[in-house]
Amino acid sequence: MDETQPSGGDPRPRRGGKPVERQPVINRAFALLGAFDSGHRVQTLADLAHRSGIPRSSTLRLARTLVDVGALERLDDGRYTVGLRLLEIASLAPRGHGLRSVAMPFMEDLFQVTRQHVLLAVLDQGEALLVERLSSLDASPVQYRVGGRLPLTSTGVGLVLLSFAPPALQDSVIEDYVPGEGDDTVRSPADLRRLLAEVRRGDSVVAHQGRPWQMSTAAAPVRDGGEVVAALSVVAPRTGFADAGYGAAVRAAARAVSRQRSADGRRAAPSGGTEPPG
Repeated sequence: MDETQPSGGDPRPRRGGKPVERQPVINRAFALLGAFDSGHRVQTLADLAHRSGIPRSSTLRLARTLVDVGALERLDDGRYTVGLRLLEIASLAPRGHGLRSVAMPFMEDLFQVTRQHVLLAVLDQGEALLVERLSSLDASPVQYRVGGRLPLTSTGVGLVLLSFAPPALQDSVIEDYVPGEGDDTVRSPADLRRLLAEVRRGDSVVAHQGRPWQMSTAAAPVRDGGEVVAALSVVAPRTGFADAGYGAAVRAAARAVSRQRSADGRRAAPSGGTEPPG
């Protein structure tokens, strides 16, 4: 499974035909921020202009404004990095930090049992967005990061999220499916559709990847009141994976996270009745 692959060097393609420089300021600001990724954490002004598609003069004005509000930081040598203000705001996202805080105790238990890579991801814009990862120092090396994106068709968390995604998204992904570096038994769109049906029936997936990574993954859905809100997985070497009991461990952990999240939701819900007059 290509949980082992980096998120890529170039920013995602811009959608629609409108040039970046003609878009509203907020769109251009996000295009500028989107120029940063795991391979481009520190960039010059020229880098930002090139990767975002924004003219250099506009890039300079936007960068100065983003520095002023803390979304970017300017280093002594004039290069730019992502600012801590974005981390502060992102920590409030309920599908990120809120979900992570509920899941973390169970992920830590799963990590202690498996001593492998434990991932938690949510569905976002047709991809699996990684919101947390725990990894043993002696686990097989992989390349991914919290905040990185993983494909739906060739990762365990992605397959689980796709299996419970809206039918329109499923149909679109299946129609465009091209066999690649995912599960080596999925060789056609029909194979992928059958696999998604099996995931829904079994409420989990165990998938294997051959060359070049020789890795396997077991993944299961995390629910909130019956709705699938995330996927939890273990990624480990393919050799010996079937005998290690990872599938059962992941399913148990995912169900525990689901129960805790539902319980937290019930406690947070209003108890009913009328409010006193203000």
